[in-house]
Amino acid sequence: MAKSERTRKRTGSGKLPADLLKAVEAARDKQAVDAIVLDLRRAAAFTDFFLVCTGRNVRQVKAIADSIEETLRAARVRPALVEGYDRAEWILMDFFDFVVHIFTPEARQFYALERLWGSAERLAFPDAGAPSAPGAAGRQP
Repeated sequence: MAKSERTRKRTGSGKLPADLLKAVEAARDKQAVDAIVLDLRRAAAFTDFFLVCTGRNVRQVKAIADSIEETLRAARVRPALVEGYDRAEWILMDFFDFVVHIFTPEARQFYALERLWGSAERLAFPDAGAPSAPGAAGRQP
């Protein structure tokens, strides 16, 4: 199966946890790009989902992380762990059921989590304010 066939464009789903959807929207509100959710429930993983997104620079990466944390704090959800905030090339936020990865473009390309977890189902979310282009969900960063 080709990667583009495993990627489905979603703006929300009943099978995704509400807190994960809130995190996706908080990231999109801060103009995160190439946001995808990797469904790891069928993989041998330590969490159910990854939210992977990109900020254009370290300042935006921090703003995305802050937005996610503030949004989920309002729902009384706090991360168990936040790593990488000071350098902000890759911020990891562990919420137990899902883990958020916020990258700079260079770090995302280098670490390539989507390839590492190649067997996971990918749920793509359109960039905030971007027109929906046919086939856009299947592109890889």
